[in-house]
Amino acid sequence: MINDPIITYEEAVQRIQSIGILPLAPLFPEYPSLSSLTPEENWHKDTSLDPWLWRTRFAEEGIAAYGKCIKKKAVLISRDYFPLVHRMIANQRSIHEQYDAGLLSREALKLYEKISEQEGIDGRALRAQSGFAAKEDKKSFDQGLLELQSKTLILISGTKEKEGLEEGQVAWNSSAYETTEHWMKRHGVKPFEGSIAEAQASLVSKLEEHTPPIALTKIKKALGIQ
Repeated sequence: MINDPIITYEEAVQRIQSIGILPLAPLFPEYPSLSSLTPEENWHKDTSLDPWLWRTRFAEEGIAAYGKCIKKKAVLISRDYFPLVHRMIANQRSIHEQYDAGLLSREALKLYEKISEQEGIDGRALRAQSGFAAKEDKKSFDQGLLELQSKTLILISGTKEKEGLEEGQVAWNSSAYETTEHWMKRHGVKPFEGSIAEAQASLVSKLEEHTPPIALTKIKKALGIQ
């Protein structure tokens, strides 16, 4: 049933709520992704059936956390599962303690500080305001964002349209970012208070109910679960 096709946003919400973890693109063997479950012809059509538009709607409505937090790939994690994943991945030290300990790059620290100052900041504004506007800084900017997402320090909170376009001009919407703590508070998602081992055990227990063994093995490996 986890691989049954879906057509509507409402069906996608139900699937995310039932399986907990849904990558945007295929990531684990015999395990669904948003792209594998939905008709290819519906993508990038700017309609209510366009899964590309759904991905940030899930985050905006608090249905699922959205970011590159597993294997550095874009993944949707339901509001029920996310506290477990966040407890397993996130370092309990403060941002500056992580930086001082060499666990966080200078680029990532600069980006995190700017995002925490302007929760929901547009990616274009973030790049300009944090000092990465130059063409040669694009790689450092992207790596910093990926580092923060992979540590579940920030999430993609939605998209924002490019402002100031003249009539007839078109531009892709830009991702918006917010700290994970802010997203959880905004949507009433409570942190998991138990240990990492307890979070791992709880997540595996949930996944075992519907995940094929080969996929479960890969997911556990990706999350560092023994």
